[in-house]
Amino acid sequence: MQSPKFFRSVITIVLITVLTSSCVSRKEIVYFQGLEEAGDVLDENINTSLEIKPNDLLTISVSAPEQEAALPFNLPVIGVPQGGMQGELTVGGRQQMQTYLVDSEGNIEFPVLGTTKVTGLNRQQLAAKLKSQISEYVQDPIVNVRIVNFQVSVLGEVNRPGTFDVKDEYLSLPKALGLAGDLSIYGRRDNVLVMREQNGKKIHAYLDLTRPEVINSPFYYLQQNDVVYVEPNGAQRQSASYNRNAGVYISIASVLISLAVLITN
Repeated sequence: MQSPKFFRSVITIVLITVLTSSCVSRKEIVYFQGLEEAGDVLDENINTSLEIKPNDLLTISVSAPEQEAALPFNLPVIGVPQGGMQGELTVGGRQQMQTYLVDSEGNIEFPVLGTTKVTGLNRQQLAAKLKSQISEYVQDPIVNVRIVNFQVSVLGEVNRPGTFDVKDEYLSLPKALGLAGDLSIYGRRDNVLVMREQNGKKIHAYLDLTRPEVINSPFYYLQQNDVVYVEPNGAQRQSASYNRNAGVYISIASVLISLAVLITN
C-alpha cells in the first residue's frame, strides 16, 4: 500500500497543474494594449462612411418649403390603416415609408428622375446628388437618405451570438461585439475574423484587438451584412476533444484519493 506521503504528493501535483493551467496573461485578454504609449494612432484617411451596395434598401424623403412641389419626388404610400387617412401607412403608430431596392447594376428607379446610379456613394453624397437634380424642379429641396438594411452577424465565442439590426451610421467592431455581449473568456482577442462582400467578391481580414493600431484597419468600422467570427482559444479547442464527463471523473478521483489518505493515516 502506498504511503500517505505518496498521496499527498499526487494531490499537490494535481493542484499545481490546475492552478498553472488556469493562469491567463494580460496580453491574451486586454484590449488595445499600449494605447497610452501609441498616442494618436487614428489614420484620418480611413473612410468610415457606409457605401451603398447592390441589394441595399434605402428610404429617401424629399421635402421643400412648398411641400406640394416635392410630392412627385416621394414614393406613394399604399394602404389605409384603421383610423388613418388615405395616403398614410403606419406601423405601431409611426409612418412607414416605402423603400428603394438597389438593383444588381447599382441603380434605383427614382420618381421623375428615372434610373439613378447610387452604388459607391454614401448617404450624404447621394442626398447631395439628388438635391442637385431635384433643384431643377423644386426650390430649396431637402433630401434625407437612410440605409435601412444595415445588419451585422457576430458568431463564435461571444456571449450572445446573432444577427443585429443597426440604426447608427457608424458601427465599430468593438461596438458590434458589445451588441453580442462581448467576447467570452474563451475567445481569441488577437485573431477576430471579419468577412465582407465588396464589389461582388468575398474579402476578409483578421484583426488583433489587443493592439491599438487595429483602429486603422478598413475592417474596424463594419459595413452592412458583415460577418464577425471570434475564434475559440487553445484551451477551448482542446476541451472540445475531452470527454464532457471528465470533470465528474476528476471529482470522483479526488474523493477516492482523499479517502485513501485518511485510511492510511
